[in-house]
Amino acid sequence: MAVKHYDVKTFTAAGSIGYQLKVAHSLVYENSVAAFVGHDVSFVQWLVLMKLREGTAMTASELCRKMNHDNGALTRLLDQLEERGFIERERSATDRRTVQLQLTGAGRRKVAELVPLAVERLNAMLAHFTKAEFHELSRLLDKLIESLRAGVAAPAEVQ
Repeated sequence: MAVKHYDVKTFTAAGSIGYQLKVAHSLVYENSVAAFVGHDVSFVQWLVLMKLREGTAMTASELCRKMNHDNGALTRLLDQLEERGFIERERSATDRRTVQLQLTGAGRRKVAELVPLAVERLNAMLAHFTKAEFHELSRLLDKLIESLRAGVAAPAEVQ
């Protein structure tokens, strides 16, 4: 029998893992956006450049999926990055319907320039964690993500 971490009689929305993760995500996002104020790329633009650098997304549709971003807004963001010389669009040689995205030299330099800013901000956000706590948090989040991707959290019957 599966372990039950919540009880119907004592459950509160604010105590749910989903709510806690949403609040944590919102606060990390707000802090990250604030760190990029005054720089010539926004936090979201930098994330796009990072995804391209890491090879985790190479088309606009992949970026939309990976970033949970609106297609129209992402197209405008890509237009801005292309106009500024940070990315290039190129039709795929194997599928002319697909447009591949790639970093330019300027894009690679911009990503590298701003990585220390992002790392510094993340370290500041986690300053109250010991190394062991940080590693445990990261391990547990990976475990949660893995179980959710595997479909462990299938809808349960409401009683």
